Amino acid sequence: MAKRKLYGSLITTYRCNAKCNMCDCFKFPTRPEEEWKVDIIEKLPEMAFTNITGGEPFIRQELPEIVDALYKKTNRIVISTNGFFTDRIIALCKEFPKIGIRISIEGMQETNDAIRGIKDGFTRGYGTLKQLVDMKHPDIGFGMTVQDLNSEDLVKLYHLSEEMNMEFATATLHNSFYFRKLDNKINDKSKVAKAFEDLINELLKSRSPKKWFRAYFNHGLINYIYGNPRLLPCEMGSDAFFVDPYGDVIPCNGMKEKMPMGNLNNNTWDEIWNSSQATEVRKCVKNCTKNCWMIGSVSPAMKKYIWVPSFWVLKHKLAGNRYKLEENNFYSHDTPKIRNDACKLR
Repeated sequence: MAKRKLYGSLITTYRCNAKCNMCDCFKFPTRPEEEWKVDIIEKLPEMAFTNITGGEPFIRQELPEIVDALYKKTNRIVISTNGFFTDRIIALCKEFPKIGIRISIEGMQETNDAIRGIKDGFTRGYGTLKQLVDMKHPDIGFGMTVQDLNSEDLVKLYHLSEEMNMEFATATLHNSFYFRKLDNKINDKSKVAKAFEDLINELLKSRSPKKWFRAYFNHGLINYIYGNPRLLPCEMGSDAFFVDPYGDVIPCNGMKEKMPMGNLNNNTWDEIWNSSQATEVRKCVKNCTKNCWMIGSVSPAMKKYIWVPSFWVLKHKLAGNRYKLEENNFYSHDTPKIRNDACKLR
């Protein structure tokens, strides 16, 4: 069997019980009858990694069947969730003990619930994490989308993840068709960048090489906030892909407008992936100027161009595990550059 290389992300639904300030997909939910069915997974290619996301994936009642079918296609599955549906999450983890769970927590209780728009959302999400820890589930963690409202909680949440011995992932505000937002913005860039600087230094001090490379990823988030070109090439649509709830195969979730390569309800994977439409989409990706820095596009790029983050890590380890914002010539209080898509499909 050929080595599995592709990274896939399956958007199961745009239905969501949260009302996040940085994502309006809850205002435009898919109807259950519109969402792709489990049998579509048979058409997917072999993958090294698959992320299941939404909306809120645990709203899909068929999620266990989706996971079961996916394990025939991929080496590893991680589900992104707000952690609200505790019983469903625990039941799924008992049925699939290797499944990864990443719960979105946007700060300590008051901050999280204000951003997520879910009453007792922190209590539910944190409670789900604790139950997963108690049952010794091997692949758990939580993630945070850093913005003005929660940057002061960034290092606090990292320390909480350390206490619970789990993964900690970060992101920042983006605008795209997926989030149904074009007005997400970091107002106090210096404040947010300083929070990332503090986290980077915590990660560099760790004994875990994995966390050293996460420090590089967070450096890239600072670079993105200041409107600079990506630190690594974006090769979405070639090394990775998304499938949206309607069955459209798309390169990513970061563009201003959705750019489908084809639809799995109507075509085979090879027909879509090797189509002239897919070629046009890849040209748009190559010429895209949005410079997104999200884990879905960065993770495969970090592996493919491993020498770039490796040099950065080595440099900062030799510097005594110290990272300073001032080492970046872009660090200032200036307004970030305006990002526009460079291309639209003909």
